[in-house]
Amino acid sequence: MEKEMDAVKEIAPLEEAKPEKEKKKEKKPKKEKKPLDAATKKKRRRIIIFSVAGVLIVALVVKNMFFKSETAAFVATTGAVSGEIEQTINTSGTVTTEKSKSYFSEVSVKIGSIPVSAGDSVKAGDVLISYDADELEKEKELAKLKAQSAEGSYLNSVQGNNEKLGDLKEANVNLEVLDQQIKDTEAYITNLNNKIEKKKSDLSYFATLLQITLIEEADSLTEDERVEIQKQVELNRYEQEHNKEIQGWQDELEVYNKMLSDYQEYRSEMKSQKSSADAGKMTAGAREELEAENQTKEIESAGSLESLEKAESGVVAEFDGVVTEVNVVEGSSAAVGEKLLKLDSTEEVMVKISVTKYDLDKIALGQEAKVTIASREYEGKVSKINKMAETNNSGAAVVGTEIEILNPDSDVILGVEAKVVISTAKEENAVLIPVTAVNVDMNGDFVYVVEEGILVKKPVVTGISSDTMIQIVEGLSEGEQVVTEVTAALMEGMPVMAMPQQ
Repeated sequence: MEKEMDAVKEIAPLEEAKPEKEKKKEKKPKKEKKPLDAATKKKRRRIIIFSVAGVLIVALVVKNMFFKSETAAFVATTGAVSGEIEQTINTSGTVTTEKSKSYFSEVSVKIGSIPVSAGDSVKAGDVLISYDADELEKEKELAKLKAQSAEGSYLNSVQGNNEKLGDLKEANVNLEVLDQQIKDTEAYITNLNNKIEKKKSDLSYFATLLQITLIEEADSLTEDERVEIQKQVELNRYEQEHNKEIQGWQDELEVYNKMLSDYQEYRSEMKSQKSSADAGKMTAGAREELEAENQTKEIESAGSLESLEKAESGVVAEFDGVVTEVNVVEGSSAAVGEKLLKLDSTEEVMVKISVTKYDLDKIALGQEAKVTIASREYEGKVSKINKMAETNNSGAAVVGTEIEILNPDSDVILGVEAKVVISTAKEENAVLIPVTAVNVDMNGDFVYVVEEGILVKKPVVTGISSDTMIQIVEGLSEGEQVVTEVTAALMEGMPVMAMPQQ
């Protein structure tokens, strides 16, 4: 190599070999051409010959440098530097909303007017749909009447049940008293009958004794005695038929028999009343059902009135957004529960992107992102990463991811494409080299470095990377010269000449 450089140096004296007079002539201003004399022509031929010889020598040196096996090869190198590196994922997605609301009719009333259409931008508080005022008023009156009817029906049912309960209570009390009265009256009647029977028995027994006396002592009785006994017999017979005690008891017996009959008749009525009241009264379950039904009707009536009163203000936007659907037309009759329209928020906006398996291990919730929509840049962050992959149009598995836009404004347009740059990692004071300098073989990542003119292979551990630079965690120090353009011709241990690049 030194010989080659010496050969190059030998070309330099050619310029110095020129005669001093010729050098001075070259510096003078151009004059009109004069015919050259023989001496001048000879000098010029010498200069041309030496110049051609110099070119041939340089060509020879270059040839020796690149085509002789023992000659060192030139390699492009750069020094490992210390600095900051940020790893990003660059992709694109569709701008969509994080919050949308479908509005359903809470009343069954004719639609009045619809001042918006699909695609319109609205502010919170804007009226989206209004109802027919006349129909609203009629529906309100009808709802009030229904509420009154429901309340009257409930009160009537409660009153009827209370009456049945009163009848049942009255029957139970009266039956208890009547049973005792009937028992006492029957006992008293039995006692009266016993008294009457005993009195009649006593009178009959006395009459029998008189008859026996007349028969058995007929011969011994005088006429006066027989007449006297006969009078007593007649008197006894009269007494049996007209005895005041017996008559008194019989009159009393008639009263008590009538009383007993009344008691029994009243008892029959009370038993019938009890049976009817018992059958007509509400069970505990029926009462609970009535209460629940009444409360339900009250709530429905109150809700209906509240909905109708609320409907007087129309359907109002709850947030800033874009109307994406209108499902009814002016003049149509909306049914309760019918979908009216849909509003997508422009206050809570996101970009939906798809992450491939190559970037999945880099992305995480909360990472910062830059979102560009129609040349405007917004701040964002990763807010959701799906837990189930999907297949894209190319058949590759991708994971749906959402980027929340933190500072949306009125210029955000839903449905358009947005560019997204996600900052997945950042390191400061990291050892950095160009991405092209890192190679891989069966043993892992490695780089080529130049040490004292020899190509040395060094295994390295890489960290994060940007589009152009990559972090070296282990295996390389700041300032070391790494080969940036690795070809198949490079082999560890070969002599090389570093050509540092800027």
